[in-house]
This record gives sequence, structure tokens and C-alpha cells, in this order.
Amino acid sequence: MKVAVLSPVAWRTPPRHYGPWEQIASNIAEGIIKLGGKVTLFATGDSVTAGTLDAICATGYEEDRTQDAKVLECLHISNLMEKAGEFDLIHNNFDFLPLTYSGLIKTPIITTIHGFSSPRIIPVYKKYNHLGHYVSISNADRSPELDYLATVYNGLDTRDFQFYPEPDEYLLYFGRIHPDKGTAEAIAIAKKSKRKLLIAGIVQDANYFKEKVEPLLGDGVEYIGHAGPDKRRELLGKAYALLHPISFNEPFGLSVAEAMLCGTPVIAFNRGSMPELIKDAQTGFLVDTVDEAVDAVGWLDQISREDCFDWANSQFSSEKMVNDYWELYKKILNK
Repeated sequence: MKVAVLSPVAWRTPPRHYGPWEQIASNIAEGIIKLGGKVTLFATGDSVTAGTLDAICATGYEEDRTQDAKVLECLHISNLMEKAGEFDLIHNNFDFLPLTYSGLIKTPIITTIHGFSSPRIIPVYKKYNHLGHYVSISNADRSPELDYLATVYNGLDTRDFQFYPEPDEYLLYFGRIHPDKGTAEAIAIAKKSKRKLLIAGIVQDANYFKEKVEPLLGDGVEYIGHAGPDKRRELLGKAYALLHPISFNEPFGLSVAEAMLCGTPVIAFNRGSMPELIKDAQTGFLVDTVDEAVDAVGWLDQISREDCFDWANSQFSSEKMVNDYWELYKKILNK
């Protein structure tokens, strides 16, 4: 089976630090290769794959801001589509724009919808409903206006994580510094709990960081910047709990799965996909307010870290994800 995996060109695939779509595209590509598929990864030139790499740019536009994002995206997508006849299947991890080619080529396209940046993009998905094969990354992130082939949870390479049976005392915030992700709320939870808080992640909203986060640093609250793979594993594994007080309906939440893959429970606001990722009172707690989160901190000793580890490995491994996609590939090609 010849498969083209289309990744974004914002960051390297797999990413050095931030880049969730690129990470999943990489996990899919490398997993399909292990199953015997012949994979060409369409990504940035500095990307890493065991398959064939096809690139129109040396680095991503987020890592080299002299490049125009829209220009790179157009060149990138058209590069694949002009070679579509060379493949049995195209796996689109690039959002809606590649769908505009689907009526012009014969190669079927399976699209993982990694989330809707805005309801305004749904008309594109609707237009190609009859041609597309859409996969949601959680049941919570489905649009009632679209037809779906399946839900496939994002999968992580479990070898990148390890079980930590004995945590330290600190709470952890791990993710973009942005109002949607609830950095300020995490600080409030930690302070009210009288717990140390470590904050790791890229600053995506500079004003928010300056106004809502930076003034509260110190006195047990520490910002340590973004964390690479080795640092990430230790940070997540040694945390008493991950705080995930999101203020939007998050489609998935990789850091939630990553924490549990280390045995670390998660306290999250009950939004979006969180009820699908977290077994309430078994692998963490689903709460609605800062005060409820503070109360949940007091119950963390009741959570089995082994249960967190086992649950995450059963649901969010790259092996499971890739096997699920492989079955979908065969279903599409056997139609």
C-alpha cells in the first residue's frame, strides 16, 4: 500500500517541542511503515522519517519567520496533489485546504480533523462530505453537519514515557501559555492548594503572559520554558498531578494522555474531550471551577498511578491508533 502522509509545515515533523499535529502525523507515518506500508511523508525538509521525505521548504514557517505561511502551504499541498496518482491513499493531517483538490484527483483522501479553528471552516468540509473520509480525534469534537468514518484517538509512542510510582509534591501546568489553556487558573489552583507549581510551555499569547502569568511568578510558582522529550517525561512523571483547567472545548489534549502514560493523574475542567480521556475519580478528576479543582487536589492520594498508566496505555498508544487507521485504509480501498 502506497500512502502519502500530509503533515503541516509550521514545525518540523516530528516537532522539536511544540507541534501536536506534526507529532501525530509522524506517529501515523512511522507506524504505517512498521505495518508494511510504503509511506511518503510530505513535511518540512528537516523532518525525520523512516519512509521517503518530500519537502518544498527546508524548515517550517514558525521556525523561520522570514517565510510566508500561506505561500508555503500552497506550495506544500500542491506538491502532493500533483503527485497524487503515485499513491493508493492520501492521509491528510492538514485541515480543510487539501480537500479543495479532492474533486480533481482519483486518489482517495482520509482526513483527520484535528479540531475546528472556527465554525467558519465547516462549509469546506460540508462541500466535500460525499468525497471525503473524515476521522474525528474525539467524539466530543464532531460536527453534526458532517459525516464521519470513525473516531480514532491520538496515539503516542509509549516508549517515550515511563511509569513513575513515587511523585514529587509539585503540581504541573504543561501546555501553551494562552487563556484557552488556563495558565492563570492553574496558578490560582496551586496557590489555594498551597502547592508548588511548575509551568512548562511556549508563550503563545505574550500579553496574557505579561499581564496574567508573569506577575504571579515566584512564591512557589515557576515558569521553566518549553520542555523537550527527556525533560517532558521527567516533569510529567514526577508531578503530583497535571492541572488542565481549559476554557474551551479541547478536541483532545495530548499532555493529558502524556501525563497518564507516566502514571500521573490529571485534574481538568470538564470541557470538550476531557470525559473521554479521563476516567473521573479513577485516573484524575473532572471539575468545573478553581475551587472544585482545589478540593480535588486533596483527593489525589486516592488515585492509583498504576490505573492511570494502564488506562493511557490501553487507549492512547500509537500502536492502537495506527492499527485503527490501517483498518480504515483497507475499508476505504476495498469499497
